[in-house]
Amino acid sequence: MRVPLYQLDAFTTRRFSGNPAAVMVLDQYPDNGVLQAIAAENNLAETAFLVPEAADYRLRWFTPSVEVSLCGHATLASAAVVMERLEPSRTEVIFRSASGPLTVIRTALGYSMDFPSRPTRPVSPPRQLDDALGAPAVEVLADEFNYTVLLKDEPTVRALDPDFAAIARLDRGGVIVTAPGEGPYDFVSRFFAPAKGIQEDPVTGSAHCALVPFWAKRLDKTSFHAYQASKRGGEITCRLAGDRVELDGACVFYLEGQAEF
Repeated sequence: MRVPLYQLDAFTTRRFSGNPAAVMVLDQYPDNGVLQAIAAENNLAETAFLVPEAADYRLRWFTPSVEVSLCGHATLASAAVVMERLEPSRTEVIFRSASGPLTVIRTALGYSMDFPSRPTRPVSPPRQLDDALGAPAVEVLADEFNYTVLLKDEPTVRALDPDFAAIARLDRGGVIVTAPGEGPYDFVSRFFAPAKGIQEDPVTGSAHCALVPFWAKRLDKTSFHAYQASKRGGEITCRLAGDRVELDGACVFYLEGQAEF
């Protein structure tokens, strides 16, 4: 079977920055094992699988090792594929997903995504967390998916060299680290998810579903200019809208072709 395959850099306007995602367009979903094998073959943080459904699309995301319930950058990449390649006249698309309907609209600078927020609550930090990160936590919170760790400042976030094996042994799928931003950014962050086959994700939309309500309480505002300080790096404009988080970003196409399986 031959199907269209795209690779895009998301949350960026420059190729070779932001977060790369693969997007594959299917008529129907094959067995989960096939989807997982394709994602492992692509060996990117996420592969998105699109299937037309009524007037919109069903969307699923796989890392090289697991299926996940929400992925921001691969949703952004999927929206670009739909509105720039499959249906160029569209200005809005709704993706049916494990996290409910996700609406993406075209904007003057790219796309705006409407995601569910992931509020966090303070928790007692796991005993090995500071050692795993290599820096002391100011505060530790969690939702059902990840830990969110407040560090003292932006240089500490940028300088982290974590123990990924230790992070993988924690009882959450990933760890978000964050601190107040310096210069143009309201806050900075990084995201580690070695248990999901991703040591460090370059730019993570789903992490900002927790970060936005986290910083809204601390900064008493609802709109943010954020930076994820991975090696590739990426900027996200984000807003809290009730129990939803709006994430803005752009995409750059890198590869277009066909996959055979």
